Amino acid sequence: MSDLIEEARRHYAEELRFTARLGSRAVIDAFATVPRERFFGPGPWRVLSPMALGEYWTTEDADPRDLYHDVLIAIDEERRLNNGQPSLWARMYDNLDLSDGVHVVHVGAGTGYYSAILAEIVGRAGRVTAIEIDPALAALAASNLDGWPQATVIAADGFAFRPDRPADAIIVNAGVTLLSSVWLDTLSAEGGRLLVPLTNAEWWGCFVIITRLGKNPDTYRARFAGRVGVIPCVGGRDPAAEERLKAALA
Repeated sequence: MSDLIEEARRHYAEELRFTARLGSRAVIDAFATVPRERFFGPGPWRVLSPMALGEYWTTEDADPRDLYHDVLIAIDEERRLNNGQPSLWARMYDNLDLSDGVHVVHVGAGTGYYSAILAEIVGRAGRVTAIEIDPALAALAASNLDGWPQATVIAADGFAFRPDRPADAIIVNAGVTLLSSVWLDTLSAEGGRLLVPLTNAEWWGCFVIITRLGKNPDTYRARFAGRVGVIPCVGGRDPAAEERLKAALA
C-alpha cells in the first residue's frame, strides 16, 4: 500500500506542476515528498473542492490517496479553517523563488503541512519558523513536524511575533487589511519577500508580494500575485480598511 501512496503523491505533484505552472523543481519535489496524510489524522476526511467552496463533503473511505488531489482538507469545519488549496500555495511558493538554505517565517502554520513543504524547499541547511496562534494546533504541528529538524513551531500571535533573526521570506496564511510593521522590519535587507493576502470582510482579496530593496532597506516594491479567499488574521483587521479594500478590489 505504501508504494501506491507514494505513486499517488508523485502524480499529485506532477499534476500541480501543470495546473499551477510550476517552474521550481524544489517546489515540485517537496509536494511529491511530504506525506499529506500525516497532518490530518485518520480518515475519512472532510474536504472542500475549489469548484464548490460552500459545501464540505466526506471522502468515501480512509485511503490516504484521497488526499492527493487539489482540494482543501478541513482542520476545524465550524471555524471554516482548512488546509489550503495545494495548487494555490504551490504557485505562490514558486513565485517567491525560495532557495536552499534560506530562512522562512510561516505565519499561520495550522497542523504543519505547508510548513513541512517549505522545510523541504529550503532543505536541511535552511530554517522554517512556523507560527501558530492556536496553542492546540501549534502543539499538533510541532508533533507532525518532528521529522523536519529545520522547522521550529512557536505558539504565538503571528501578527506581533518577532523572530530572532531576519527572514528571507515571510509567508502569511491568513487575510489582513493592514501589514504588521514587525513583518516589514524582519525582512532581510537583501531582497527579503513578504507574501500576504489582503482581504475584505467576506474573506476574499488578493495576494501581494512585497520585496525589501537592498540598496535602501526602508524602500519596498509591491506586486499583485493572484486572487485568494482565506480565513482572517487575528490582529490584522480593521473594519474601515475592509470597506476600502472591498471597493478597491471591485
